[in-house]
Amino acid sequence: MGVQEEPIDPFNGDPADPAAELDDLNEDAESEPLTEEERQDVLEDLSDLEIYQALLSPTGIRGLVIECEDCHEPHYFDWDLLRGNLRHLLSSGRPRVHEPAYDPDPDHYVTWEYARGYADGVHDTLTEGSDEDAS
Repeated sequence: MGVQEEPIDPFNGDPADPAAELDDLNEDAESEPLTEEERQDVLEDLSDLEIYQALLSPTGIRGLVIECEDCHEPHYFDWDLLRGNLRHLLSSGRPRVHEPAYDPDPDHYVTWEYARGYADGVHDTLTEGSDEDAS
């Protein structure tokens, strides 16, 4: 008998295998793709994210902070990481496993709501200027 190249699973065949639930998660994710409405929401989030980054990056904002529903702690995502997570959700139908960022500076992150309000304010300001020019 030769040398085993992969490590031996110490829980192989054990009904109390702590990793057994991970297999169930994979099966569930494969059986439930995003609905068309969920897919459209993610596409809209990606589009909004581009606008928010273009407007907020020059002001020193590095990304968005999201309150995690599972652990009830803020999670800080830079623009590229959040974009990657949304694209992963589109392709796989499930979110990536995430951990809070290590020692982020909260002053460099804003909420989705803040970013949306900021973008709306910029839009309104630009629209008001064009309305006055048309008069």
